[in-house]
Amino acid sequence: MSLYDLPKFNIPEIKIFKSKEKASKFCQNKTFSLILVILVSFIFGGIGGFFGASYFYQHYLEELYSGVSVVEKTIEKYEPQTSQEELIIRVVEEAFPSVVSIIVTKDLPVFEQYYYNPFEGFEKFFGQPFEFQVPDYRQKGTEKKEIGGGTGFVVSENGMILTNRHVVIDKDADYTVLTNDGKKYQAKILGRDPIQDLAIIKIELEEKLRPLKLGDSDNLQVGQSVIAIGNALGEFRNTVSVGVVSGLKRTVVASGQGISEILENIIQTDAAINKGNSGGPLLNLKGEVVGVNVAMAQIAENIGFTIPINAAKKDIEQIKTLGKIVYPFLGVRYIIITEDIQKKYNLSVDYGAWLVRGEEPKDVAVIPDSAADKVGLKENDIILEFNDEEISAKNSLAIIIQKYNPGDDITLKVLSQGKEKIINVRLGEKSE
Repeated sequence: MSLYDLPKFNIPEIKIFKSKEKASKFCQNKTFSLILVILVSFIFGGIGGFFGASYFYQHYLEELYSGVSVVEKTIEKYEPQTSQEELIIRVVEEAFPSVVSIIVTKDLPVFEQYYYNPFEGFEKFFGQPFEFQVPDYRQKGTEKKEIGGGTGFVVSENGMILTNRHVVIDKDADYTVLTNDGKKYQAKILGRDPIQDLAIIKIELEEKLRPLKLGDSDNLQVGQSVIAIGNALGEFRNTVSVGVVSGLKRTVVASGQGISEILENIIQTDAAINKGNSGGPLLNLKGEVVGVNVAMAQIAENIGFTIPINAAKKDIEQIKTLGKIVYPFLGVRYIIITEDIQKKYNLSVDYGAWLVRGEEPKDVAVIPDSAADKVGLKENDIILEFNDEEISAKNSLAIIIQKYNPGDDITLKVLSQGKEKIINVRLGEKSE
């Protein structure tokens, strides 16, 4: 076999350079090419890896959260967890259109500040006038401003709204009703209850309103669930709070806006009643109004007070039939006697209404020319019974007399100067 018959192999070509400079240049070109190839490979490899990883990661997420569409459908509409929760949601939805906000506005004077020199005009006495300026104020017209607010709720299709008297107490103010759909109406005062913190106003509109159904507050039980709706803080319309009836037949002293009054036979609840909630409804789980929210205890949490709706039914009926709210009126100022009062003042009985005067000269025990004055009742007399009903802390004279009407004839058992006697009285009338 000759040399040329040997198998051919792919032997790399060997270059022989005649000088070191050419050899060095050749190596530099090869090194640059190699670096360029590595760099390009790295860039395209990174791009490919990124898109590949994104693709597979997306498919991984789709596989991992394949049930997400089911979850989204579940939370689109909240499903109540209990039957009570379902009742609350239903009651609130149905009541919202019938609960309104009441905005109180009034024309108030606007003052501007200016400066004057009190020594002006005295130059002839002192020569050079004093450079002295004193600030003062003067009225520059009036401006209508919002001064308060509260809540009310519809009690008739033709626009009658029940609220608290203290919400609409200012006779010089203007009252605007803001309905749930954002419409505003000027309100007219139909009547303010002279005894209870209740009032009825009216708005004029073409369409009929949906009144809330009135329940029976005499059937309330301690621990019963209730819902309060109102214009909280005069800012947050239709705020809802839920609680229970905490107590019944409470007697509290409520004060605000420069007035103070005793509220008797009041419902206590732990449903939050904030400033601005006054006049809003307290509802049971049937959606019936059982009370009119009126006050809160400022020194405690979750202690609110509500006027029983049964006390307001008579006002509503009188406005419809008489056009005003009237009360049977005896004309006495009294203190309910308890065991503590008996011991403190050394009285002969531990029950009844003790006729006493107040601290002010006008606060007499028996009002002149009243029904009580006409039958001879005197200061320090004690009314023991009103039409055979014993008067006590739980059954006060104010509670008993609300069962009657002006002009009714009743009998009183009275303890006067140590002797009991029966007195026949025809009740008078009291209105705003």
